[in-house]
Amino acid sequence: MPEAGTAGPDPLTASVPAADLVRALRTAGLTVATAESLTAGLLAATIAGVPGASNVLRGGLIVYATDLKHTLAGVTPHTLATDGPVAPATAEQLAVGARNVCGADWGVGLTGVAGPDPQDGQPVGTVYLGFAGPEGTEVIRLKLPGDRWTIRLETVRAAVTELIRTLGSRPLTDV
Repeated sequence: MPEAGTAGPDPLTASVPAADLVRALRTAGLTVATAESLTAGLLAATIAGVPGASNVLRGGLIVYATDLKHTLAGVTPHTLATDGPVAPATAEQLAVGARNVCGADWGVGLTGVAGPDPQDGQPVGTVYLGFAGPEGTEVIRLKLPGDRWTIRLETVRAAVTELIRTLGSRPLTDV
């Protein structure tokens, strides 16, 4: 264990390219916020593990309970009743909610089933990543194998990797 006041390696940033994301956001002069269900703040904590993250991470919403997806992140009651808490529309609205509530350039919404049991008819490993940015929204569906920790960590890794890819594909005139 590192001595008090010294920095040891962050186990989250060691396995996720969070430093690359912070660098890409900082270079572009952009910020990010999260609304996380199955990861319960793990994405925001991973980004925060990178020195300099305070320049790009605006904040995050932990919306583990279904009602909080509505009250904190603004997912519509209709979407929650019709599509459910684990759905593409929910992930998209979580991302938009994170972006709006936290005043960020980018919002990331994560929802899914980490297990051990299926939820609302969705099998374990079903994950939706929602991204809301200056040019619009996108949702990606994942089917991840593994235990709860593996699914949650792989969700974070996929969200970070996808946001890096998205930032890298933006025209330079937009940054």
